[in-house]
Amino acid sequence: MKLENAIHNLSIEKTKTIAFEDDKRSNQKGRIINSVDKSLKVLETVASAGPEITVSQISELLGLNISTCHHLVTTLVQKRFLTHLGRSRGYTLGPRLSELLEISEKEKEPQVFLATELRELGKKLGHSIQYAELKETTLFTKLHFPTQKRKLNEPSEIEKMTALHATATGKAILAWIPDTELVRIISANGIKKYTNNTICSLSGLIENLRLVRRRKFSLDDQEFSKGIVCIGAAIRQGAGAVIGSISVSLHSEDANKDYRSYLSKEIIAAANLFSNKIRSVKR
Repeated sequence: MKLENAIHNLSIEKTKTIAFEDDKRSNQKGRIINSVDKSLKVLETVASAGPEITVSQISELLGLNISTCHHLVTTLVQKRFLTHLGRSRGYTLGPRLSELLEISEKEKEPQVFLATELRELGKKLGHSIQYAELKETTLFTKLHFPTQKRKLNEPSEIEKMTALHATATGKAILAWIPDTELVRIISANGIKKYTNNTICSLSGLIENLRLVRRRKFSLDDQEFSKGIVCIGAAIRQGAGAVIGSISVSLHSEDANKDYRSYLSKEIIAAANLFSNKIRSVKR
């Protein structure tokens, strides 16, 4: 057993050394791995050939030995990068490529790559923090990190879905969408009164959204839930299209004028940072 372990450890160290030397030579000379290069060319050939292509055709198009080409294709089939349609029909692209593309696209979703930073922002501020997106006429909270210090009795997420006019995340988004879209959303959801502070008229909401655009942040001053103040800002992509919004929530008794000013600056800065990250990821 000791001998086996020693051989195993020696094998690992040797593998690490070889890998290091290979990486070193690759970095120095820009070396291309022939087998990988050929495999990628096979995939490109199958992709451009249409619905199906045989090994013989791939071999001829790439100028590869038929045996080498067969081994490459077999490996790609086993790894699901290619699919064998039958002896007479040949091969087509396999499902693994679509799966990798789906994973790649999913990783670009804001809630995926902003989660860690949003959680850290919540810890820094010491308050509950959330990220929301608008889908059609409904507001969906994609990320929510509640405070671990002084907990809030926060309203139901289901209620928030149609309360865009009364929430900081909702108003941060509404402020930057076209007027026709705003009217459509309000027509679908209505302007329900939640507290005495809720804006319950379209004209009043439009005026408030002008203020949001001017200040770059939105404010829910106990408009959705009595005793809770929220400050939000929009996250935007490219030329300004709104992707979603973030907001911080706290007890109204803690939200004096100076502290609101501090939190609004932090939220605006975070929203700008997240917007820039999204732009770089979406390129």
